[in-house]
Amino acid sequence: MSRVQLALRVPDLSASIAFYTKLFGVEPAKLRDGYANFAITEPPLKLVLLGGEPDAATRMDHLGVEVDSTEAVHAATTRLSEAGLATAEEDDTACCYALQDKVWVHGPGQEPWEVYVVKADAGTLTKQSAGPADADTGAKGPADAAGCC
Repeated sequence: MSRVQLALRVPDLSASIAFYTKLFGVEPAKLRDGYANFAITEPPLKLVLLGGEPDAATRMDHLGVEVDSTEAVHAATTRLSEAGLATAEEDDTACCYALQDKVWVHGPGQEPWEVYVVKADAGTLTKQSAGPADADTGAKGPADAAGCC
C-alpha cells in the first residue's frame, strides 16, 4: 500500500488539527509537540501538520509518497535515477518522530518530494541523520530546507 503525503506548515496547530479532524472525519494518528499526522484511508493520504510561525499563512512544506518497505524506497530510487532525476538518499533518518529510509527529488518548481518508509517511532521532530552534512549550509539533506516527515 502506498499513499500520497502532504506536509503543511501551519500557524495554529490546534486549530488545524480541529479543522482536519472535521474535514476528514478521523483523529490524528500521531500527536507530538509541534506535530500531528493523519493516516487517512479515503482518500488515501498522509497529512502532516508542522507548527509554523503564529502570524504566517499556512504553506506547503513538502510532498511525499509513503511506501511499505525499504525495498520499495530502493526501487523508487532506481526508477527515478534511471528517469534522469537527481536523487538524494537517506537511510535510518530520524525526523517527524519516525525512523525512516527515504529518497528525495525536486520537481521543476523546486518542490521537494520524498518517497519514504516509516520503520519505527523516534523521539525527535527535527531531522537527525548519520549522513554527511552539506559543506555550505551544514544541512544533512534536502529535507532540512523543507522540513522532514
